Amino acid sequence: MIITRTAYRACAAGAGILLAASCGGEAGEGGLSGTITIDGSSTVYPVSEAMAEEFSLLHRDVRPNVTYSGTGGGFKRFCAGEIEISDASRPITEAEMALCATNGVDYLEIPVALDGLAVVTNPASDFVTCLTTAELASIWGPGSTVNRWSQVRDGFPDEQIRLYGPGTNSGTFDYFTEEIMGEAGASRSDYSASEDDNVLVQGVEGDRFSLGYFGYAYFEENQDRLKALGVDGGSGCVEPTPETVTSDAYPISRPLFIYVSRSALERPEVHAFVSFYLENAAELVPQVGYVALEAAQYESARAEIGAAPGGALPEGAETGG
Repeated sequence: MIITRTAYRACAAGAGILLAASCGGEAGEGGLSGTITIDGSSTVYPVSEAMAEEFSLLHRDVRPNVTYSGTGGGFKRFCAGEIEISDASRPITEAEMALCATNGVDYLEIPVALDGLAVVTNPASDFVTCLTTAELASIWGPGSTVNRWSQVRDGFPDEQIRLYGPGTNSGTFDYFTEEIMGEAGASRSDYSASEDDNVLVQGVEGDRFSLGYFGYAYFEENQDRLKALGVDGGSGCVEPTPETVTSDAYPISRPLFIYVSRSALERPEVHAFVSFYLENAAELVPQVGYVALEAAQYESARAEIGAAPGGALPEGAETGG
């Protein structure tokens, strides 16, 4: 059974979520099959994982495998031609562009969502509700000797700060350091680092005097276990919310991306998956804790991949969007 776009949208709207199985998805629908390998940002991972799960309900013979090794790790594999799609929480760098060019990997950059980096602590840390970007820089800067909360601001307790943050392969690390310290990669190294944001959540949760940062979706998913701090970039304290991220009022907001190789788009299952991604991002992105782009931005990206090689699907095939 092939689900038409009209029928699928009607069923999904009634369910309130893209429950493709209940909308009639069947194995092998549209004649699509194959494996799609996706790696990169742990921040973008929840979006791509949700897309892969829903897409697989419609196209049971397509296997989108989503992992995360950090934005930098994903680009290394992507520019080596090892994967079809790279999740990224920052734009590709000049060095990564050069690596892709050397290996003949031509690609499309596709924005898929907006994110605000959540600066978090333990809920028991009732002494702090907001930090300035200057205070964050004093804590996280390279060579920082700020090791106790009392060194950050008068009135804070004389307790050791235990820091948790992304590893150096993370796009979140690159973005945070560039925005807060003014240079990507400029950071102290004596903190608990992980490419797995769930590990960072557990670390912050387990220590009253902790401080960490990661993508907003991981805070939203664990907000009963964490406390998000406001950030003052010079215009007053602003807390991370979908509204402040959308308006760019929150000082450390950013776009999230997927990168797809043009050669991979020649494969109908990859083209169908990326089309599905863009057609359903407005609904699924907020469900995993990020902010959707404007409809026109998704339409523009759909038009771009439609003009790419592989733009035509096999006869009878639907993306499921």
